[in-house]
Amino acid sequence: MRKITIKEVAKEAGVSISTVSNALNNVDVLNPKTKAHILEVAERLHYVPNLNGRNLKSKTTKVLGLFVNSMKGPYYGTLVDTMYLECEKNGYELQVFISKNSMDMMTNILGKRVDGAVILNGWIGEEQETALRKEKIPTIFLDREICSQKISSLVFDSYTQGADAGRYLLTLGHKTFGYIRGAENNYDSSERFKGYSHVLEEAGHPLLTENIFDGFFDRDATYQATMKLLEKERKLPRAVFAANDQSAIGFMEALRECNISVPEEISIIGCDNIDISQWFTPRLTTIDTFYEKQGRMAVIQLLKLIRGEKIGTIQKVVGKIIERDSCQHA
Repeated sequence: MRKITIKEVAKEAGVSISTVSNALNNVDVLNPKTKAHILEVAERLHYVPNLNGRNLKSKTTKVLGLFVNSMKGPYYGTLVDTMYLECEKNGYELQVFISKNSMDMMTNILGKRVDGAVILNGWIGEEQETALRKEKIPTIFLDREICSQKISSLVFDSYTQGADAGRYLLTLGHKTFGYIRGAENNYDSSERFKGYSHVLEEAGHPLLTENIFDGFFDRDATYQATMKLLEKERKLPRAVFAANDQSAIGFMEALRECNISVPEEISIIGCDNIDISQWFTPRLTTIDTFYEKQGRMAVIQLLKLIRGEKIGTIQKVVGKIIERDSCQHA
């Protein structure tokens, strides 16, 4: 893929090179309409500025990038900590980019601001995946299954986690089941749902649509959604699997406020084994995804791609059930 030059952007936009530079660097000297026009032309031509001209000779920055669209929740903090520690061991720095703007993210990646990228961001889609493949950018995806010469996936085995949750609740003798979904179009939420619903259907207890709730991986959102259901006097299923621990805890908080006992009336199992899950009352039965290891593994695998020591693969991190107090026999 031939790289478009700033001169070509200037010619197409009908302005000078310095005017294009001002627009791309957000220098506040341009008419807003002119700036918008230049940015539209740059995006249409797929122009990517080199953000590290100082590193042209060495062709390396010794920086890895983590590209996310949120840092909300304990998972992200642990991911960044473990990635940074592994980077430090290997003489690299870590930069975190939080954005929902695919052009900005790809500018940082294709513009050579980092030597490799770890991506957990749904705003990077198929078009951006194609660009990463063509440019052979060393990349680790944490939120989808994809691989090529320089691209790997390192994902949780979320399908198996969902299936394990279903089997566990079935062994306790439950007959009615619910699922608290995570974020829309999220890989882990979708895969956990597939595994969970498949096991239940095979056992003759299909998951009913009215027993699938939206929690968005968020404690407060799940609490609010559950309270609305209870205000309508909805009968809840006897056993519930939440896509993550934050949702499970929000669910339990709403039940407690409405004097519904866990696990005597409803059993609940979460996913992730975050720290608070073992201190909440009742202590939350959950699936340990070993997410604290994912960041370290991502850096190790990314450095191997950068050094040419391996080609892209799809790896899945297997979890295990941690039995505590939030589930009991029906």
